[in-house]
Amino acid sequence: MSERRHTRRGSRLASWLPVVLVLALLGAGVVAWRTGLDLGPEPDPEREPAAVLPPVAGLEPVPDPGALAEPAPSDAPVDRARLTRALTVLLKDKDLGKDVHALVAPLEGGPAVFTRGSGPATPASTMKLLTCTAALETLGPDHTFTTRVVREGRTVTLVGGGDPLLARKQGDGWPQVADIRTLAARTAEALSGVRRVTLAYDASLFPGNGVDKHWEPDYIPDSTVSPIDALWVDEGQRPDSYVRVTDPARTAGEEFAALLRQRGVKVVGAVRPATVHASAEELAAVDSPPLSQIVEHTLMNSDNEAAEVLGRQVGLAVSKDASFAASAAAVRKTLEGLGVTLGRSQLDDGSGLSRDDEVDPRALLDVLRLAAQRPELSALLSGLPVAGYNGTLGGRFLHVPAGGVGQVRAKTGTLTGVSSLAGVATSRSGEQLVFVLMADRINPLRVLYARATLDRLAATVAAAA
Repeated sequence: MSERRHTRRGSRLASWLPVVLVLALLGAGVVAWRTGLDLGPEPDPEREPAAVLPPVAGLEPVPDPGALAEPAPSDAPVDRARLTRALTVLLKDKDLGKDVHALVAPLEGGPAVFTRGSGPATPASTMKLLTCTAALETLGPDHTFTTRVVREGRTVTLVGGGDPLLARKQGDGWPQVADIRTLAARTAEALSGVRRVTLAYDASLFPGNGVDKHWEPDYIPDSTVSPIDALWVDEGQRPDSYVRVTDPARTAGEEFAALLRQRGVKVVGAVRPATVHASAEELAAVDSPPLSQIVEHTLMNSDNEAAEVLGRQVGLAVSKDASFAASAAAVRKTLEGLGVTLGRSQLDDGSGLSRDDEVDPRALLDVLRLAAQRPELSALLSGLPVAGYNGTLGGRFLHVPAGGVGQVRAKTGTLTGVSSLAGVATSRSGEQLVFVLMADRINPLRVLYARATLDRLAATVAAAA
């Protein structure tokens, strides 16, 4: 989670993860075909929809948040003509389909080094770069989300604060998340002798049923993504399973009730939904990691649920409306305020699961440049996976002739027929370059080949001299 070092434990887990994935896909072949999942040589946690195995737990962050290769001393910029020729040859690959966008420019600013294509394209999960930028800008990198327990008379209520990473229990991974086991222990202690309560849960911070109208109708039934609630545990996934529950808030309430009972508090009656009053007495609370770490986790692992929660938090911060439509409008408003080139971009969700999303490649370039210039947005860069090393690029770039391992950091994006990369690279001349690569009309049978070509394109940027 975020920048992480591969450990022996991680290697053992990685060895059996593909087996589990294959078994899961064999049981849902039609769904896998339709949603873009494939049985390639290595499991790609970014494949859309991301109904695949979660990131391996227990890996520590990379000690050096730079993680790119150190620039070589050089007074000369990249040879633009030579790079253009190399990229032009690779872009002729028919596996990329008929709609390909490529944009390369100096990270520090200035005119583009290379441009191919015009107008917006389907971003898939590179959309998360825009959502995370808006969240960092509106809330600040140190912002945390609080899950509370309050009391009104004999009723104790678990109140969701929209913490995307609230867990069942504390783990040893990174970031260190808040968990309801700790919250239950604090609540039982605060009740001090009260041993009989009724329990409610309040998830009213986010309105609606948690389903974006722009998503495919089978996303929720097929456990592609959870309903996006202000209260859940483990992003609405069942314990020891990758199946999502249909009502994450109620499930969190029921599991919290069980934890209270284990601590000697008798919970009577059914756990029910409620909306607490502002005057309710707070008994206990737990806080999420800072937003900067949540953003790093979200980008490193291409976490759809976390990105959607962050989008709804932007809606609350900007317009006090966390509906999907208002949240998308709030993200757009925030990006426009930053001077991001949106053009004819259409933003309909926070994760990129929607096929209605359309993003101008210049918008992705702009936010990456902003992250290099403004410390409060730096998590956008430190959260990018490193080629051949971690996150959704951990199994990529390893067999690319031009290299790129350790020199490319990028956010991946994949839907059926769509593949994209947006990130930064250190060229051999020492120049820092930002690149955006988007192909959204790929033959689904050729998606792995197209993805390999995008890796070669990004590695070619890193190999530029």
